Amino acid sequence: MNEPLRLDRLRGFVIELAALLERQPEESAILEQGQELLRRLVEHDDWLPEQFAVPHPEHYLQYLLHADSLQRFSVVSFVWGPGQRTPVHDHRVWGMIGMLRGAELGQHFERQPDGTLRPAGEPLRLERGEVECVSPAIGDIHQVSNAFDDRVSISIHVYGGNIGAVKRAVYQADGSEKLFISGYSNNLLPNIWS
Repeated sequence: MNEPLRLDRLRGFVIELAALLERQPEESAILEQGQELLRRLVEHDDWLPEQFAVPHPEHYLQYLLHADSLQRFSVVSFVWGPGQRTPVHDHRVWGMIGMLRGAELGQHFERQPDGTLRPAGEPLRLERGEVECVSPAIGDIHQVSNAFDDRVSISIHVYGGNIGAVKRAVYQADGSEKLFISGYSNNLLPNIWS
């Protein structure tokens, strides 16, 4: 017999993050304390409903799990099919990425004086249960990929806004930007309140 989903874990995360944001701390405190909340969520793999873990054969998917009614934050399940990757992109808000299943590689980029982009250091490998942060203040331009060519990886992303409605950019190697709004891959949300 299958164990019931522990949606209370996601509900608890949402409640605790909302309480943290209610105190209106500096971004550094949000990221420091929020990382620990997200780490506690992704250390368990018994709460994500299956319909928000289904990959697409050609491109990654981002399923909205929760959007704060004041648009202070959103929680998104990123599902990476084998070998899938994002273009180089930004977020324009703070964000936290926690690995739930598998692993992903994140390559950060820095803008050079001539406007071009160059990789900043080696790619960071994020393993199950680990969390990393992004923001315009600490580095916001990166490319993310599934670390595996033969299996699905899933990461849980938390952003300081309704990321599916934020106007942001993808980048070419010459640094030129193409604006986009990502939206989400799902039309319905999980009921975390039952």
